[in-house]
Amino acid sequence: MSPLIELRGATYRYPDGSHGLRDCSLALRPGSRNALLGANGAGKTTLMLHLNGLLQPESGTLQWQGQPVSYGRDGLRALRQQVGLVFQNPDRQLFSAHVEEDVSFGPLNLGLPDAEVRQRVAESLAAVGMQAHARSPVHHLSFGQKKRVCLAGVLAMRPRLLVLDEPMAGLDLPMQIDLQHLLDALAMQGVTVLVSTHDAAFAAAWADDIHVMANGRCQLSRAAQALLAQPQAWADVGQRPPEVMALHAELARQGLLPAAPVPRSIEGLLAALRARPQPVATESLIHEG
Repeated sequence: MSPLIELRGATYRYPDGSHGLRDCSLALRPGSRNALLGANGAGKTTLMLHLNGLLQPESGTLQWQGQPVSYGRDGLRALRQQVGLVFQNPDRQLFSAHVEEDVSFGPLNLGLPDAEVRQRVAESLAAVGMQAHARSPVHHLSFGQKKRVCLAGVLAMRPRLLVLDEPMAGLDLPMQIDLQHLLDALAMQGVTVLVSTHDAAFAAAWADDIHVMANGRCQLSRAAQALLAQPQAWADVGQRPPEVMALHAELARQGLLPAAPVPRSIEGLLAALRARPQPVATESLIHEG
């Protein structure tokens, strides 16, 4: 399957001379769920800013559906209609006084009819559970609510690729669960999703593909299920594997679970244990005899 978007050999330096990317390549499959791991300063945010043209590489190319992206006004406008970016800090993204105004900004700039804009705004706010706050002043919202409004503003553009920089940061557990369900629903609709995170357990349990950044380069891109059986691959890129891998390895060593497949989460591990055939108790055999 051809990538929806692909960054090839991209290098980028900030004005102070520091490298954000070094010969970095990344390809995302259409409709896939992707987790981007890496330490602070590894280049995750810089990479994400390249995916919707906010940054342009000094060398290398960005391709959308196999075609090089044009960095002229029309080319960037077309790219940003397809690639929605949600920043880690919502205050970098919100600029209107009221929620409805902020969410409607993108669709209005597309020149859509008012009726369609209103429909998109309503649907997007409903998707993130913020319809009751449609007329609220933005500055009255909590941090988590602001993040939801940012996501609604991007969803109103109906992107084919959704890029989220640390979306779980600052959200309580119920909000994190709601966001994960929303991302799953979008992927089911064919939207490609890329989420940066420090949580290897979340990446293993949720993503189809895992990508690991280090020193401005994507050092590893592999299917999540395959990585669960490769502890050395995690170590090679300086990542601590999710705990489910070590737990499963010990249970397999004791003969309690098969060596493969490795469950993707602790919940999956417990389910596999519960599903094991139960041995017949010795006392029962004696009694029946």
